[in-house]
Amino acid sequence: MVELKGPEKRRYVADLFSRISRRYDLMNTLMTFGMDRRWRKTAARQAMEGLEGPVLDVATGTGDLALALGRVVGVTEVVGMDLLNPMVSRAISKVARAPGPAPVTFMVGDALSLPFPDDSFACVTSAFSLRNLPDLEAALREMVRVTRPGGRVLSLETMPVDKGMSRPLVRFHFRRIVPLLGALITFDRAAYTYLPQSVDRFLSPAGLADLFRAVGLETVQHQSLALGAVHIHWGTKAP
Repeated sequence: MVELKGPEKRRYVADLFSRISRRYDLMNTLMTFGMDRRWRKTAARQAMEGLEGPVLDVATGTGDLALALGRVVGVTEVVGMDLLNPMVSRAISKVARAPGPAPVTFMVGDALSLPFPDDSFACVTSAFSLRNLPDLEAALREMVRVTRPGGRVLSLETMPVDKGMSRPLVRFHFRRIVPLLGALITFDRAAYTYLPQSVDRFLSPAGLADLFRAVGLETVQHQSLALGAVHIHWGTKAP
């Protein structure tokens, strides 16, 4: 696949995720061996450490991180937002089945133009979506804009493994096993061929940390998971 940018990438990604929305959760479970739930719980706890207040989950997909955030102490309200109606519809259906202590609502919206005032949220998060955005820096600047001073921006993302003993294993899984699973489960091999390609083209963990700093976040840190294939990045908006 030729690397896409801007509106062309937005159209391609929107069509892709609309096609696979019905089997999206099942594929996440299968290709991560069920560990994606644990990663989201870890990210949700880190997102709100030392904070209280409302949270925004950007590009929420089917809402799993938003729901995990709704169960974290200190969260008063969660808004999950995604560009795609099929994803939002599935997220809404989960709220009734598994309500948490904090209210969770979902809405359609664009990560590049968040419909909220400045300084609205104690924390703004995103899971497995940054690499799919047509303008990553613009989206991060929007996430920072709607975060309160002293609040946190956090991402949970699949990232390239450039070295180490785990690299061959991770690359084999993403390049061979994941497309095969995609073909068998979603009947859409192309969608799950895009996944390893999008990971390969994404920033390194250090590169994403640098971008967090470039958009104005301080005390930027990141944590490695899944043999280095998944990272949590977080930073604080200046008081």
